[in-house]
Amino acid sequence: MAWGRKKTGGRKEPRFGLAAALADLRLSPQDRIPDADEKPKKSSARRPVDDDDDDEPPPRERKPKASRGGARRRSKSRARPGIGRLIYWGAVLSLWGVIAAVGVVVWVGAHLPPIQSLEIPKRPPTIEITGLDGSVLAQRGEMAGANVALKDLPPYLPKAFIAIEDRRFYSHYGIDPVGILRAAVANVLHRGVSQGGSTLTQQLAKNLFLTQERTLQRKLQEAELALWLERKHSKAEILELYLNRVYFGSGAYGVEAAAQRYFGKSAKNVTLAEAAMLAGLVKSPSRLAPNRNPEGAEQRAQIVLAAMADAKFITDAQAKTSIGHFAVNVKPAGAGTVNYVADWIGEVLDDLVGQVEQSIVVETTIDPKLQSVAEAAVIDELAAKSVKFNVSQGALVAMTPDGAVRAMVGGRNYAESQYNRAVTAKRQPGSAFKPFVYLTAVEAGLTPDTIRQDAPLDIKGWKPENYGHEYFGAVTLTQALAMSLNTVAVRLGLEVGPKNVVRTAHRLGIASKLEPNASIALGTSEVSVLELVGAYAPFANGGFGISPHVVTKIRTLDGKVLYARQPDQLGQVIDPRSVAMMNTMMQETLISGTARKAEIPGWTAAGKTGTSQDFRDAWFVGYTPYLVTGVWLGNDDNSPTRKATGGGLPVEVWTRFMRAAHQGVPVASLPHAQAGFLGNLAQATAPSAPPVSSGQVPMPPAPMGSAGRPQPTRTSARPEAAAGLDGWLVDRLFGGR
Repeated sequence: MAWGRKKTGGRKEPRFGLAAALADLRLSPQDRIPDADEKPKKSSARRPVDDDDDDEPPPRERKPKASRGGARRRSKSRARPGIGRLIYWGAVLSLWGVIAAVGVVVWVGAHLPPIQSLEIPKRPPTIEITGLDGSVLAQRGEMAGANVALKDLPPYLPKAFIAIEDRRFYSHYGIDPVGILRAAVANVLHRGVSQGGSTLTQQLAKNLFLTQERTLQRKLQEAELALWLERKHSKAEILELYLNRVYFGSGAYGVEAAAQRYFGKSAKNVTLAEAAMLAGLVKSPSRLAPNRNPEGAEQRAQIVLAAMADAKFITDAQAKTSIGHFAVNVKPAGAGTVNYVADWIGEVLDDLVGQVEQSIVVETTIDPKLQSVAEAAVIDELAAKSVKFNVSQGALVAMTPDGAVRAMVGGRNYAESQYNRAVTAKRQPGSAFKPFVYLTAVEAGLTPDTIRQDAPLDIKGWKPENYGHEYFGAVTLTQALAMSLNTVAVRLGLEVGPKNVVRTAHRLGIASKLEPNASIALGTSEVSVLELVGAYAPFANGGFGISPHVVTKIRTLDGKVLYARQPDQLGQVIDPRSVAMMNTMMQETLISGTARKAEIPGWTAAGKTGTSQDFRDAWFVGYTPYLVTGVWLGNDDNSPTRKATGGGLPVEVWTRFMRAAHQGVPVASLPHAQAGFLGNLAQATAPSAPPVSSGQVPMPPAPMGSAGRPQPTRTSARPEAAAGLDGWLVDRLFGGR
């Protein structure tokens, strides 16, 4: 009998006893009163119960017992979804990482040159400069020796590089993961970059194709190129390329250039100790170059020897024996003054052969022996007297009468200053410019014995004076030039016209701008040592124009001639008669004038001294039929010296050089020089002035002394002034001009 039915139509059988009573009194979740904070939950729809289930009691909701095993099961069930997610996202990230890596590789490869153009590039051009005797004077550009085949090198030389730079060279494919890992660990432990992981192939790739910048992109490019090189070339080819291209410091590229630079021998002949030193330089060539840091280079070489012994390339006994046998045989780069010549050559190369794209040999006119003598003359004289006279710099140019430069010194120390005072600097020549004034006068009809007045002069308020503030009255042109009388030079300049003086100077080879004013006669316009010496050359060669030059031939390493100098075609720039008269006058400068200390035993020489205003420049340019040499001394900042004159230090430097240069050279005479001209003149009646052009006032003949030389018209009461021009008077009054 049914106890009752639910609305759904199901029925429930009655139960009896204590269990039934308790079951009926149990509260269901729906009968509970919710808390104030708790939102009422929607009752879930009860599943329909069939009539067949009326005899089954509803399932009891039981509270599970707390147990350790149950908690573990619940935590595992919760962990399974977390591990799955981790695996999932790890796979996703790995996939994207691979995609990104491939993208980076593709991007880096896209920024490399096309593979077909990645052939081994040409060496950077080297300029080798040789002297008159064929010896190498200097090198410019990157010094690269000839390629040396691996089979021609001693076996321990390449092994030294492998031992210290890439021990696993023969077992990797361009990139060494083991080496990279080892370097990374070492760098972490040392908290800095203590090791590199680059292989020899990577280093070669960097040297051949890439810059030296330290960026991630460059490292990735290096790795890709290393793999390409390993595929393109054998291990032996890579090692040979590496040895012939790696940088060793001091401008030397390749083992051959480095061996020549540091040991004065071919790489084929280096010893084990020298091979270790070369291998050690690669780490830091600028810091460890043995000509700059011999101690550091030797210590590094000892490390290389130890590495070679550890790699079983040599025995421990060989390593110990080699220690202490390091010998560097090299002159410090940039120390010689011949580098001024090399710089000058570098400036004119573009005009001769255009842009240099291949290694060349430049044959020059420089005589290495004369260059050494010139260097010693300038440096030694300055070392002895620069403080006394407050002179800090000097320059010297010596050339043959046809313009071939035999020696050039552009300063006292090239390592300290590369400024070429012989070519680049322009200074006031002072009285060394007067020969161009006198030549203009001679070409206008005057002669060496023409008389002109040495007396005070006023030109619109400008009053040129002689060095000793003394005046000699009527003097010959020869005497005026020998004593460097300023008033006579200015009078002559005005007489022939300053513009004509400028034309004469330019015709003889002065290239600088000259101001055609009254003071041009005293050398107030600036010129270089090179052009002034070149302008004196026509006096020594009979009047022919020349172009100062130092390059005779330029050829490639395989002998192809790119340039060969042709003889000058400037023709006669001075009439032979005028040359003879000028040589006569300038000879007297060395006999009785301001350059009496300039003497070359057995030789007839001529020249002119010069001192600029306030003793800022001191000059002497003198010549023989064999050499024309000019010397300048002064200060770069144009500050005054302590009365350094052309007849002092410059004459001493010139004499020291010229005496050495003329040893063993057959004696010759200057073109049509009239030796003893003044001696003959002394026995004759004082000549009258030759006819002069319209508007000129003839000068009276000078009173002659016992030696045939004029007596000064004294402006002081000094009794010594009547003694003539020799001895005291020249030294006291005119020694510097």
